[in-house]
Amino acid sequence: MQHIDIQNLGTVLIENTDKEREKTIVYPVEIKQIQLHFVLKGGLRFSFNENTYFLEAKEDQTLLLFNSQKALPISAELEKDSQWLCLVLSIDGLHALFSEHAKIIPFLNTETQETKFYSQGELSPAMAIVVSQLIENRLHAALKNIYNKGKVYELISLYFNKTEDTDLEQCPYLADDQNIRKIRQAKEIIVAEMNEPPTLEHLAKTIDLPLKRLKEGFKQLYGDSVYGFLFQHKMEFARKLLLSNKYSVGEIGLRVGYSTPSHFIAAFKKKYGTTPKKYLSELQT
Repeated sequence: MQHIDIQNLGTVLIENTDKEREKTIVYPVEIKQIQLHFVLKGGLRFSFNENTYFLEAKEDQTLLLFNSQKALPISAELEKDSQWLCLVLSIDGLHALFSEHAKIIPFLNTETQETKFYSQGELSPAMAIVVSQLIENRLHAALKNIYNKGKVYELISLYFNKTEDTDLEQCPYLADDQNIRKIRQAKEIIVAEMNEPPTLEHLAKTIDLPLKRLKEGFKQLYGDSVYGFLFQHKMEFARKLLLSNKYSVGEIGLRVGYSTPSHFIAAFKKKYGTTPKKYLSELQT
């Protein structure tokens, strides 16, 4: 499970499960922390009070849990082929963030702060975009902290925004949940077929979106072009295979779609600044 610390506010938890296995999620949550769950794909099932009470959150749903009198540690089963993100936030940090506008959030309101809060709702298209961007963040390490912090602030703002006119001018057709699903489908196709990826024209036809919308929507949702995203995915997949010590450089290159070792080595060097063998040697040293 990936952890991203946001200074003075809390932690972002991210988990992706493969298509074959479920995943047990366990994480401590203190009394003065709120948990906001966003299920982008699949679903998860929470258990409370020593498995005497259960609660489910499905695909495209959000779930807020907070109890000012009792800690609510996360104990859940994440389904196969799921994408989940959770914000575990400090109440004090949220209060400082909203300052004089704290009354718009019930559990920050002094009149109701002793209450237990539970809220289950729909994951809006605007929130889904930000959740995807946090999950798929492939920025340079030096930029990740500021990017993640900005996106967490954006996600919190969207969640607590009570109006329905969220600004989606940059990519208006992503306001249609069906289009978001098609863009996600495009990502799944290129990842599954990374050895011989389809052309953009064929991909657009497969998901039933105009080519221009595919390009713009993919960039908006995943922060990169289709083939830029695929390159990053290939290199990360190749890096993991390399670290397993089970495959030769040539075998790894073939598995990620390079017909010759030299082409793969050049691509790996472009991404990591060194050849596969030197990369592995430096890590072992």
